[in-house]
Amino acid sequence: MASIGTLWTIPQFDKGKRIRAVAAYAGLSVDLPENYVHFESNKQPEFLAKFPHGKIPALETKDGFKLFETAAIARYVATLAPNVPLLGSTSEEAALIDQWASFADGEVGQWTILIFQLVKGIIPYNKQHHTIFAERQLRSLETLEKHLATRTFLVTERITLADITLASVISRAVTVTIDAEWRAKLPNVIRLFETVINQPKLKDIFGTPEYVEKALQFVPPPKEKKEAKPAAAAAPKAEKKPKKQEEDDDEDDDLVPKEAPKEKNPLDLLPKSSFNLEDWKRAYSNMDTRGPGGSIEWFYQHFDKEGFSVWRVDYKYNPELTLTFMSSNLIGGFFNRLEASRKYLFGSMGVLGENNNSVISGVLILRGQDVKPVVDVAPDWESYEFKKLNLDSEEDKKFFEAALAWDLELDGKKWVDGKNFK
Repeated sequence: MASIGTLWTIPQFDKGKRIRAVAAYAGLSVDLPENYVHFESNKQPEFLAKFPHGKIPALETKDGFKLFETAAIARYVATLAPNVPLLGSTSEEAALIDQWASFADGEVGQWTILIFQLVKGIIPYNKQHHTIFAERQLRSLETLEKHLATRTFLVTERITLADITLASVISRAVTVTIDAEWRAKLPNVIRLFETVINQPKLKDIFGTPEYVEKALQFVPPPKEKKEAKPAAAAAPKAEKKPKKQEEDDDEDDDLVPKEAPKEKNPLDLLPKSSFNLEDWKRAYSNMDTRGPGGSIEWFYQHFDKEGFSVWRVDYKYNPELTLTFMSSNLIGGFFNRLEASRKYLFGSMGVLGENNNSVISGVLILRGQDVKPVVDVAPDWESYEFKKLNLDSEEDKKFFEAALAWDLELDGKKWVDGKNFK
């Protein structure tokens, strides 16, 4: 098969599978770069020079054409095979193919992502949200089931881009939400899914599906059990002792082992700092952020860069973010889990962009020069990237001030919601 260019993706990523499947079905192929490391390779200057947003999947054809966003790449690749009408033969068919492909992503795929994030604790779990998301996904699947009851494929009598799109979405859903009970209600959806992934050209790409028997459920983290103290035995009536004996017994108290003092947090052992974090939190809360006499001016007047440091924070999984209010809840959950570090930390983080096209970013001000001892109290701290900022750098200073003032803008995405950790 002729290669059309290089596709940066994670091979097991369902969106990357979709593009590879479209290419394979059309008799084409894409090259996967060797030694690609996500969150590292796509942050390198040479990658960002081609794809400024750093997002995957991303395609560069052999003649230098560059494209990102899964739906756009899949549709473009489909146009390169006129003898395989993946986009239909008429304007009406093309429109219906776009309709069902969009429906598969927006009405089936997004609920899988949201439910997965809920049950895995990536965003704070809410039973009501889980129920609503599952009901909406099932309703969408039932619409597809009814449509497919009288059709082999979604639009024409042959596989189109819409069918491959739906198959890529279902391939993930069957590992999260579409369990045995749902599959019994959706025989036509499963029939289409298995028909597509078992095409000779596509079997190696999709592999053998892994069906869950029971939809994934949220499991609360185990609570620490406190050891029950044994019931105190009734103290025997003390015998009256001569005064001298009582004095001797008092001296023996020094020989009774005492409870060891609690180990101090290493952050408490750092040299005393002139910067008072609690004073900063009050200044930030009670002053205007920018302008003369504002909290940013107060910060620069008092900041101790030896005792404290400033860090940029970016969420690693921005491509999976959907509704902005859910992304804001994700920040809130992260901050809740940082509670044990409250006296060492201040944060200002926000959601930038719009539904289904947003990022999470912001700043932390923290005790010491190492971020890990402060943030690793939160189990999900590794879902974020941390970069130390140099406030002598004009670029870092501009980012820091914008995150504090909630007017940060990244790649055209404007701040729409934010939270502070104080």
